Amino acid sequence: MSMNERRASQRIPMRLPFSIQWKTRAGKLKQAMGKTGNISGNGLFIEIPIHLPRATSLVIKVVLPRKATQVPLELSCQARVVRWKQDGQVKGLCVVIDNYELRPVSRAGLGASVLAST
Repeated sequence: MSMNERRASQRIPMRLPFSIQWKTRAGKLKQAMGKTGNISGNGLFIEIPIHLPRATSLVIKVVLPRKATQVPLELSCQARVVRWKQDGQVKGLCVVIDNYELRPVSRAGLGASVLAST
């Protein structure tokens, strides 16, 4: 079975800024920033030169572009690493989304939220 056949939804190329948080095996909280390579209904490819182990839990935050959403929206995901990928100069993590919140971003950082599970 090819990788495309295993995917549950189509990947859409999108380069959006993101931030991630994860805990090391020792329990230390780490953070990094980068750009998405693509997004699907149940996963992301994030371009980042950090090689994290498979199944590492992540919190990923992506601010969606206002011109596409009419209001600034933040996608906050609970996700886990599926694999590391390197294609030429592009390095990054393939992650699956376990659940997410999509909420308006306000100046105070408060807004209504919608929780969904995948």
